[in-house]
Amino acid sequence: MNLLEALLLGIVQGLTEFLPISSSAHLRIVGSFLPSGEDPGAAFTAITQIGTEAAVVVFFWRDIVRIVSHWFRSLTGKLPRNDPDARMGWLIIIGSIPIVVLGLLFQDQIESVLRSLWIVAVMLIVFGILLGIADHVGAKRRTLNDLTYPHGIAYGFAQALALIPGVSRSGGTITMGLFLGYERAAAARYAFLLAIPAVFGSGFFQIYKSWDEPNQHFSFGETLAATGIAFVVALGVIAFFMSWISKRSFLPFVIYRVLLGTTLLVLLGTGVLTA
Repeated sequence: MNLLEALLLGIVQGLTEFLPISSSAHLRIVGSFLPSGEDPGAAFTAITQIGTEAAVVVFFWRDIVRIVSHWFRSLTGKLPRNDPDARMGWLIIIGSIPIVVLGLLFQDQIESVLRSLWIVAVMLIVFGILLGIADHVGAKRRTLNDLTYPHGIAYGFAQALALIPGVSRSGGTITMGLFLGYERAAAARYAFLLAIPAVFGSGFFQIYKSWDEPNQHFSFGETLAATGIAFVVALGVIAFFMSWISKRSFLPFVIYRVLLGTTLLVLLGTGVLTA
């Protein structure tokens, strides 16, 4: 039964990581409805995100190789420091700093009180509405070539908000990008690239911790199986999402977030679920 639950949660992780609807919120909610009825935990969430982030590496492999190569070549003077791909490397590094610092400072709260379903529900609604506003008022004129270091830091702080389940890593960063006037596809592309260091760092840190503090709900093998299936599902979701936002708005995701958050508040208020 534990393996089946882990695989189901892996599918949920793969389906929701790159959509602006918060994968950590969905893992938290779905976990409450499984036979065990327990929160899969922050460690399980972080480790399975390695699978979905590996899908990003595969999907954007050429971009990543070019960015890393140009960044190193700019350090040795073989390319100018203002080379667009070298700049992107610095922007990803700088944008990753907020989530690293805040993640370490508030690690205990992230793994405990911030996983309350009351908080998840409110974050789903609030950040869903913010995404809708940003998508409506954003100029959508800027491309990644217009990305500045201050904007990169702003993206970074938006990503750090995703430490709270219900915010959504992609949703938070895309919302910031839209408010700053970036095109939908550009905002999403940078959001996905920016997540790579943070997700891999968090996931491997949790793997390191799990040797001394095993996950109380799933074994390492079960978590690994969930991570693998999350990778497979996420590959298809990335392709779908990038195609979707090139032609359509984020309105369906906004409506879904608000409805899900409202339903969750009703279930909590009526005692069907406990926070």
